[in-house]
Amino acid sequence: MSEVRPFVARRLLLGAAQTVAVVLLVFALTEALPGDAAVALAGDQPDPARVAAIREAMNLDQPAWQRLADWAARLPHGDLGTSLVSGRPVSQYIADGFAPTLLLAVLTVALLVPIGFGLGVLAARHEGRLTDRLISSVTLTVYAVPEFALGVLLVTVLAIQLRWLPPTAVGYGADLLGHPAALVLPVLVLLARPVCSLVRLVRAGMIDALASPYVAQARRYGVPRARLRYAHALPNALAPAAQQLARTVDWLLSGVIVVEALFVIPGLGTVLLNAIAERDVPVVQGLAVVFGVLTVLLNLGADLVALRLAPRTGVAA
Repeated sequence: MSEVRPFVARRLLLGAAQTVAVVLLVFALTEALPGDAAVALAGDQPDPARVAAIREAMNLDQPAWQRLADWAARLPHGDLGTSLVSGRPVSQYIADGFAPTLLLAVLTVALLVPIGFGLGVLAARHEGRLTDRLISSVTLTVYAVPEFALGVLLVTVLAIQLRWLPPTAVGYGADLLGHPAALVLPVLVLLARPVCSLVRLVRAGMIDALASPYVAQARRYGVPRARLRYAHALPNALAPAAQQLARTVDWLLSGVIVVEALFVIPGLGTVLLNAIAERDVPVVQGLAVVFGVLTVLLNLGADLVALRLAPRTGVAA
């Protein structure tokens, strides 16, 4: 326990430093955008008075360091700024887009865990045989297909040709639970690559554990195969699988832009695309900070879970 606490303290300090770095990086990148944001927001034929009003609203008449200090001081209070286009708080944009993105993430993870672990265990049980080769070949093939290409293929076959499912979520708004058919294709596309990664991780972890000396010794003592497989081999795959799940959840919650754009789902990815198109800098900054903080927190959580499942590996890291 005495070795775990310094590790946790170091990871917390590193997470805090990463969060500060995210805030600085987001501000620097938005500052580096080409052109004059005030002129771009003013329209095709900008009125000088409107340009001046926008520049004042964005505090562009102040030094960059002062704008950074003011913006960073508001962040701990949940004040992410105000949209320059609509005048709505940025936090309201994030709240509106978070529900559809969270719904997609929950459904994807709910299917990912049983399918990924189930197929990984099945492949490890039949290592080198037909079942293992089939699962490995299919997962490798599916993983090589980009989300956009897979989404277009599924829409073409299942929605347009067979007409089994709606091609997009147009007309449903944020009420996706009331129209579950509109969720099938997006979830299939989101599930495809993560499940392939998880299957391969679980398979590799179990095979390594089953080939270890302590499992061979347990076999000589007559320990049942099922106990060896699930009590000794499977836990060996849990730590890397937990980290992979954290990366997947981070990817899902950070706005899977391609999938949301393809299926016209009003999630965080769509909010970000619209903000970029409208040059709504405060919304872009707010979303980028939220995505960055989510990444830091989820990776920190994954490290702590991996430490709990494999203490010696975690402390060594």
